[in-house]
Amino acid sequence: MPLRSPAERYLEDFHQRQPGTTSAAFAELAAVKYSSSYAALTAHVPATHSPLTVLDLACGDGYLLKLLADRQQPGLQLIGVDMSQGELDAARERLPVEITLLKERAQSLSVATASIDVLLSHMAIMLMDDLDQVLQEVQRVLRSSGTLAVLIGRSFLLGPVGVAFLEAFRPIAEEDRLPNLQMGDPRTRNEAGWHTLLEDHFSDLSVEDIDVHWQPQPEELWTSLKETYDIDRLTPPAKARLKERFLATITHLRQSDGSVSTGWGLRVISARRR
Repeated sequence: MPLRSPAERYLEDFHQRQPGTTSAAFAELAAVKYSSSYAALTAHVPATHSPLTVLDLACGDGYLLKLLADRQQPGLQLIGVDMSQGELDAARERLPVEITLLKERAQSLSVATASIDVLLSHMAIMLMDDLDQVLQEVQRVLRSSGTLAVLIGRSFLLGPVGVAFLEAFRPIAEEDRLPNLQMGDPRTRNEAGWHTLLEDHFSDLSVEDIDVHWQPQPEELWTSLKETYDIDRLTPPAKARLKERFLATITHLRQSDGSVSTGWGLRVISARRR
């Protein structure tokens, strides 16, 4: 196995310690015309009686696969891949036994060449090392005219709440000497980058921006935020200072019921393999 980066080692450790954090954050929040960000991906899986094989890359605790399994669609074969055993254990508990789960890195899949009709990935591909190798594997396992659909982050905490968070977080991260941990490929952060990444082997590239609106109580917001990567990496005293400072700075943003208005900016990238 090639030497793994500090970012990949951290991600594996985080998801071993805290499986299910992604679905906990996103599963219950509507995403514009979709019931959730996961549904924005399942929309790319056709409802057909023909045989269809779907791979969920970085499947986490199996929430996306469960949505597809619940269709009880004849001929639908589901496969999940993740590098975290903790996430896969949670997925195994959630999913029917006939769904295949593989502990593998996206850069080196055991999945057969040209065996996948639809490849999905929720909030993961923008974090992966060696993205060119990942996409080479994606291109390899997809059948000709197969669909790639991935959901990635676009904006962290929408609106004034996001501004307040960064103003509170940055000085505390500096005080805590939080090391920079470069995750993923910067080309995933803009549309032009995706064209560069996919133009050789894919066509019909589509970009759909969706906002997930959320109106949590401040304590609920903090509970979710403390399970994000940068806050998880802070020392306990720094986390305590951040909580106090951040919640104080959003007091004036509270609505009549005490909640604050924020959310997540997301992006769906889809394309068809040539």
